[in-house]
Amino acid sequence: MTIRVGIVGTGLIGEDHGRRLAGVIRGANVNAVADVRRERAQEVAGVVGGARVFENGLELIASDEVDAVLVTSIGETHAEYVLACIDAGKPVMCEKPLAPTVAECERIIEAEAAFGRQLVIVGFMRRYDLGYRHVKASLERGTIGDPLILHNIHRNSVVPESYTSFMTMTDSMIHEVDVSRWLLDEEIVAVQVIPPKRTPKAFPHLQDPQFAVFTTESGILSTVEFFANCQYGYDVRCELVGSLGTASLVNPALASEITAGQDAEAIPADWRERFGAAYTAEIQAWISGLERGECVGPSAWEGYAATKVVEVGVEAVKSGERMTIEYVDKPALYR
Repeated sequence: MTIRVGIVGTGLIGEDHGRRLAGVIRGANVNAVADVRRERAQEVAGVVGGARVFENGLELIASDEVDAVLVTSIGETHAEYVLACIDAGKPVMCEKPLAPTVAECERIIEAEAAFGRQLVIVGFMRRYDLGYRHVKASLERGTIGDPLILHNIHRNSVVPESYTSFMTMTDSMIHEVDVSRWLLDEEIVAVQVIPPKRTPKAFPHLQDPQFAVFTTESGILSTVEFFANCQYGYDVRCELVGSLGTASLVNPALASEITAGQDAEAIPADWRERFGAAYTAEIQAWISGLERGECVGPSAWEGYAATKVVEVGVEAVKSGERMTIEYVDKPALYR
């Protein structure tokens, strides 16, 4: 059985995922695409092998030619498309965020719970990165003891001038929010954001870097240094400190050069280079699960929880205070 996937949103990441589905992923093809820019949708349709171009995302979701939907449109449209997929009874993988507001996320988990079966997964691809999986495996084996502190580093080479201080939380640190919840298997119950000294490379309206501290239910601290304009490359690392040892994630080294008393390794240029393999593994797991009749990936609850932390985190950016986080009761579907 080949899963016929429709892609809503054919921007950069939509095209990237389309290429994977058309050329790398087993058990699927791209049958349909839609975008508010029809000419862009037509361009990507050709790239992925001649998919049908629909007038809009809702028409694509309703089509009998589509078995499952990949939502890669702008965040403000996610809730509408995900809710339409639930209403149609179709599996959907939605890129982060599940929705930009907590209220929209709550509508999604309520709708899915009422449907009675999980259809929604959220694109938190770092869960599929081999480095992060190594850190989680070390914790689960018990070799590093009880988790105490998780240190996270997330650095971009540069960001566009449209990037804001609040986007550090909504567009970037949201990955560390999900990683912290997944690695530690605990909800985050408080957040504080502390502004360090600004880099001279930052735009006047942007606080860069930023430093956040998340506190989990048992008191584990997860720190995040986010640096939007570090200049030298895309650098993502973490170290989990336990009572008996540590487990670390470093940038994978594809090659190195030793010369004149120096050992040099390349730094990934961007998120596509660094997490390309994780994106492929994520989509393959989703498709393989659908072949078995399963919904494999971070659930709508995970998407809601991340957005909840981020929404409170934005207020913490404004106030500088430590702010507590309270969640709605988790529906039985996600327990």
